[in-house]
Amino acid sequence: MTAVDVDVPFSVHDRAVSVPAADTLVLADVHLGKAVASSVDAPIDDGADAVERVRGLLEATEPATVVVAGDLLHSFSRIPRGVERDLDRLVDAVDAAGADLIVTPGNHDTMLEGPFDGQTTPEYRLADGETVVCHGHDRPDAAAERYIVGHDHPTLSVDGRKLPCVLYGPDAYEGAAVLVLPAFTRLAAGATVNGMSGSDFQSPLVRTADVFHPAVCDRSSGETLWFPPLGDCRRLL
Repeated sequence: MTAVDVDVPFSVHDRAVSVPAADTLVLADVHLGKAVASSVDAPIDDGADAVERVRGLLEATEPATVVVAGDLLHSFSRIPRGVERDLDRLVDAVDAAGADLIVTPGNHDTMLEGPFDGQTTPEYRLADGETVVCHGHDRPDAAAERYIVGHDHPTLSVDGRKLPCVLYGPDAYEGAAVLVLPAFTRLAAGATVNGMSGSDFQSPLVRTADVFHPAVCDRSSGETLWFPPLGDCRRLL
């Protein structure tokens, strides 16, 4: 399948995006504590892995603001062991980079107020004035030119490989563009979007999947590969 050119006001990184006009780095679905909460042995220390990759993104993008679009934690009734330590390390990394950290809580963040005393808000409007970040599990209240959300953990199957991807749909939600981020945690299996329709997505901001362009970040080169909309991808993949 041949990559295409897509004009977007953001840069795609490994499981995150930066919005230059707002001097902001956005990631979603970190799910700190997922390894401990899982019933199987995790292949990585998810907390240390997430913090190290955030440090790399901070060095690469030098943002003034870091926004987590929900599900910073993976908890419902208790805080998994080690989460407070990993969260402190994440906050310290953002502080050391001179950036502000904002969290728009997701459906897994019911216990967030305990270990995190930083800024939280259901929806956060970026400094560009046009972009609103939220988790995406509920319909947003704020009107925007574009929304950046998480929640669905999109992946794209290419040549037998399952790759985390972003999805970008111009005019996808009530005339606004929607950008769906992949899960930042590498422990999430992800939803393979190749054959998914709008009703297969959990987010109410994704209504017609066919209009969404998937993009993957080539970690070896740092290049972003954009593909035709999912409606066309089904015939090509």
